[in-house]
Amino acid sequence: MSLPPSYAPVPPFAQQPVKSALSLWALSIGVAALVLSWVPVLGMLLGLAAIVVSAIALTKVVSKARSAIGLALGVVALIVNVIVIAALGSTAETIVNAAATSPVATIATTDPSIQPVVEATTQPTAAPIVKPTTTPPTITPTTKAAPPAVKPTTKAPTSKPLSAEQQNAVRAAKSYLEFTAFSRTGLIQQLSSDAGDGYSRKAATYAVDSLHINFNEQAAKSAKSYLEFTSFSRKGLIQQLESDAGDGYTHSQAVYGVNKAGL
Repeated sequence: MSLPPSYAPVPPFAQQPVKSALSLWALSIGVAALVLSWVPVLGMLLGLAAIVVSAIALTKVVSKARSAIGLALGVVALIVNVIVIAALGSTAETIVNAAATSPVATIATTDPSIQPVVEATTQPTAAPIVKPTTTPPTITPTTKAAPPAVKPTTKAPTSKPLSAEQQNAVRAAKSYLEFTAFSRTGLIQQLSSDAGDGYSRKAATYAVDSLHINFNEQAAKSAKSYLEFTSFSRKGLIQQLESDAGDGYTHSQAVYGVNKAGL
């Protein structure tokens, strides 16, 4: 009876060293610490965490390249964050010093204004009281000086703020004048017509009058613009500038513009 063939025993597989995840964590925290190193406190905490995790990984992990890089990044992030905190501290100190010195300047500027007021009020009252004891004219300086103080306070609130429509109409009028020349009538019509901007007649009129436009110069620009594109006689160009179907300038503005254009 034959014996079964014997086989050589299979050698055990060599167990591969398992790389710990600590090296990856150390590298990741180090990168995050370097990216956020400019953020005060947060960058410092991440830098310290990267240093601690990298130190632990260096003692346990076979492959130490990632752990070493994470440790280096954590140290760099910690140094950068300390520099940022120091810079912010010096900036805050200068701001506090500037704020502490500013009240002194305000007190120094207000002191001179107080003294003339006190002297002006005490001098007229002291003189009449010493010489005539029973004379009533001491009341007249005080009553005469009071009305001028009341007038400026009542006149100030009379100015009315511009409405939103008026402000927008002023901007639109300026924009049109930067592009081409307009007469007063033409610009108001452009701003208020349905085919134009559609502002109210009142807002359009206010916008044009508030700009204080020199319409003589506008007429001269319009005349030169016409002559650049086509030919005109003097009479024809004046009629084109002053007609309602044309530009709508006044006769004197049209004549000025034609003279300025060289006709």
